[in-house]
Amino acid sequence: MYRNLTKPIESLAGNVLDGVASLLNYGEGPLVGAPTDGTVRLPEDLYSKPDAETEWWYYTGHCSTDAGREFGFELVFFKRRTDRDRIGFFPMTALANPMYFAHFAISDVTRQSFQFDHTRSFGMPFDVPVSMSATSCDVRLGKWSLREVAGKHILHATLEDGTTFDAILEPTKPIVLNGDGGDGLAKKVGGASKHFSFTRMSATGRLDSESFTGEAWMDREIGSWGAAGGWDWFSIQLDNNTELMLYQFADGDGGMLGASTGTYVLGDGISQYLTRQEFEIETLSTWTSSATGATYPNRWRILVPSLGIDLEAASLIPDQELDTRGTTMIVYWEGTCRVVGSVGDRRVTGKAYVEL
Repeated sequence: MYRNLTKPIESLAGNVLDGVASLLNYGEGPLVGAPTDGTVRLPEDLYSKPDAETEWWYYTGHCSTDAGREFGFELVFFKRRTDRDRIGFFPMTALANPMYFAHFAISDVTRQSFQFDHTRSFGMPFDVPVSMSATSCDVRLGKWSLREVAGKHILHATLEDGTTFDAILEPTKPIVLNGDGGDGLAKKVGGASKHFSFTRMSATGRLDSESFTGEAWMDREIGSWGAAGGWDWFSIQLDNNTELMLYQFADGDGGMLGASTGTYVLGDGISQYLTRQEFEIETLSTWTSSATGATYPNRWRILVPSLGIDLEAASLIPDQELDTRGTTMIVYWEGTCRVVGSVGDRRVTGKAYVEL
């Protein structure tokens, strides 16, 4: 009864707030739905898509300085249109549309330390300055930036303690289309995304005063979809010049959804799509955060029987947890890992980034 009485009031309040929010919407065009074509055009699909609900540019890498210091990095820029987002009956467009976020982390394997920072902007006056170009790959949020020039991806980010990261990444293998059937279109809960990757990129740059080299991975997604109960993402680079990406969506009970997929990339860049039934991920051990109390897997066995793949991945630093509740309102674990195992009758080693 109470719910029946309050529902019309909430609906009216929501409609009023929607009207106010539309007045505060600074000229954003109409929102497009989930993509239906995974065809990728470069460099245009690296440009920001103002009419997309969600998009991101996601970089991870494994590097070593001239002095032998090993570290991993994560730098990601997000944009979220809030046209459909509500907290109760409150429309998020009343706060901002779009919202912009970025995360940056350095996993110092040699020093066994982990540092991260995160930022957000609502694009308002006096807010953190933000720009995402629709006519070039030029993304800036505060002092962090991403540009693509003549095929090279140029990254810049800093940490709160003054640590400065500058990198130039260049693809060494062709672009890879992910998604169902390897057509670049990934079905997700309540929608889909255009999803492609550069699975191996050379990396050069400077971490503070130290020069470094290494290898990186870039993930790009553009689309519209609903929330999942959680996810696991593995980007694995093996020493036989192959790569394996596994992407698992979880339901509210922790089971894996059918939208979970994988991609295996051969040395010549030819990729093979993997269905959820073709791979297995077994948790071998866990780590519990003293800061949040959350427990995460930190060692896994990964099997792709049809390809003869049998790998073990393990975190190189236990604590690689990012508490980003101040920006993207989530706490997650993402970090650099070592990989050992076999592909067919050949022993392999490698490195991975894992996101949980």
